[in-house]
Amino acid sequence: MAFLSIFRNFVADMDYTLNCNGKLIDLHTPQVMGILNVTPDSFYTESRKQSEQEIISRTRQILQEGGTIIDVGGCSTRPGAACASEVEEMERLRFALAVVRREAPDAVVSVDTFRPDVARMVVEEFGVDIINDVSEGADGKMFRMVSRLGVPYILMSVQPTIREMLLGFAREVDELRSYGQKDIILDPGFGFGKTLEQNYEVMSQIEQLAIMGLPVLVGISRKSMIYKLLGCEPAGALNGTTVLNTVALRKGASILRVHDVREAVECVTIVKSLALSV
Repeated sequence: MAFLSIFRNFVADMDYTLNCNGKLIDLHTPQVMGILNVTPDSFYTESRKQSEQEIISRTRQILQEGGTIIDVGGCSTRPGAACASEVEEMERLRFALAVVRREAPDAVVSVDTFRPDVARMVVEEFGVDIINDVSEGADGKMFRMVSRLGVPYILMSVQPTIREMLLGFAREVDELRSYGQKDIILDPGFGFGKTLEQNYEVMSQIEQLAIMGLPVLVGISRKSMIYKLLGCEPAGALNGTTVLNTVALRKGASILRVHDVREAVECVTIVKSLALSV
């Protein structure tokens, strides 16, 4: 593909080690990020954890099952969901992060948000290690904020094809680098701005993102691209999730963002063993 030549300046010898407030995460072994939603309306009912005891239990579960990152979300981004106000999102996150930090003070914590001021609050008040952004940083405000905060940043794409995704990522990574951002993780954005067919087309070509020289996060856990294709509900989409997580790992994914941590960790173990035996 001739157009890929314009990205050659992004290719580097990447050691795939994230610096999360001094905690180093080696991404040569894929990591599992466990989802902790403190919202009343996330698309997967079982992921909703709002009481203190539910947050404690979920935090323990993620870590005990082998997850290395806890991803906390205070505002649902599912299609058609009512968007919580910034004040409400902050209140939910303050409550949840206080519990998580008390229960697991050394855990690597990311926060799923598209608001720059929320990102600032969670890093400055709770020492959050990673910002997981679904806004695609279109207006540059989030880019400037995370660069100032100095934490790893997950950059998501809503583009429907790998070609458009690479073009967008190239511009955005260049902008982030101009602000001094160091650690950047790419998220193809499964379920965002894509039809069911386009989600699978992106998955089939996801290894092409390696040309950016940056780690890739895949978040397809129990999403509609699985349950709509299989004719089930999110509760019945674990098997499909595991299949696609396996595909993603074989195509170079460095982080799996999941509801079902134990199953994803097992997936990583098996795929890694396959790679070592080749």
